[in-house]
Amino acid sequence: MPRESKAAKLERARTVAERMNELYPEALCALHFHDPFTLTIAVLLSAQTTDVAVNKVTPELFGRWPTPAAMAGADPSEIERIIRSIGFYHVKARNCVACAQMICADFGGEVPQTMASLQRLPGVGRKTANIVLNNAFGIVEGIAVDTHVFRIAHKLRFSTATTPDKTEQDLLKLYPRELWGPINHQWVLFGREVCIARRPHCLTCPLADVCPSAQGV
Repeated sequence: MPRESKAAKLERARTVAERMNELYPEALCALHFHDPFTLTIAVLLSAQTTDVAVNKVTPELFGRWPTPAAMAGADPSEIERIIRSIGFYHVKARNCVACAQMICADFGGEVPQTMASLQRLPGVGRKTANIVLNNAFGIVEGIAVDTHVFRIAHKLRFSTATTPDKTEQDLLKLYPRELWGPINHQWVLFGREVCIARRPHCLTCPLADVCPSAQGV
């Protein structure tokens, strides 16, 4: 296929954003949380598992340790017992306690509000930091690239990068800052309902006419 011009790719990106806004005008974070701390822990737990699975374990988890001070003193084995139904629960339990301890020791018991500080927390990478900043503080620093966003970005040929961080940089170049905020939640819903990893609904996809993958290109 001929090389797509930058202008044509930007136009496709705008079209995707417009249609996502029509499909999911009020897309919200699917994880259940009460405040910045519980959101941080919920996103930390969501790596390599589903939001549904996380939402099943967090009521008991946050019921027992609702604050950084409380969780900082928790026994990781007790957290393991509660979250053992989700993937990598050994590491995640340790990260929960270590994250809470650092919040207390280094940030006065409050979840920090900068990308750099959030990424210092155990178990928190750029994706988690983006979600916490956006949903807890209304700060948009970038686009959270999880498995859904990564997959859709590549199917749309908006990126050929091999890592989430590099894929994010490709998306940031395509979309103006005012559109960064809703992309993660909208694309996650789209990935669950339409662009499903193992069986994408390309024939009925509302983006089929602007998606090279759906057109077999």
